[in-house]
Amino acid sequence: MKIAIINGPNLNLLGKREPEVYGNQTFEGYLTGLKLKFTEIEFIYFQSNIEGELIDKIQEFGFSYDGIILNAGAYTHTSIGIGDAVKAITSPVVEVHISNTFSRESFRHQSYISGNAKGVILGFGLKSYELAILSFL
Repeated sequence: MKIAIINGPNLNLLGKREPEVYGNQTFEGYLTGLKLKFTEIEFIYFQSNIEGELIDKIQEFGFSYDGIILNAGAYTHTSIGIGDAVKAITSPVVEVHISNTFSRESFRHQSYISGNAKGVILGFGLKSYELAILSFL
């Protein structure tokens, strides 16, 4: 099984950025643990702060991977292009957020991805990614 994890803007700062919201662990450290726990899965990880690069990766992985876990960060709430990319592919996508976006600012309550995703998981910290993986098994 092949699963792509795609993270959007500012998620490269995990472990440094707002630890009270996002925790103290880097995503790379967390990913190492996921790979050890789910040895039967081939993971590919991509992070970018650039919207077009995220769309390129969704399109690249979206016809050959068994699933995509997408945390588009703030682009979730602004990018029709990312939403359209998710709609255009055949691989199922699970939208993930570390924080509970509904307990935050009102602009974070809108998602251009959710309507085209297999599901949405939010508010469970980094554990949200593991829950998304389990949805593909």
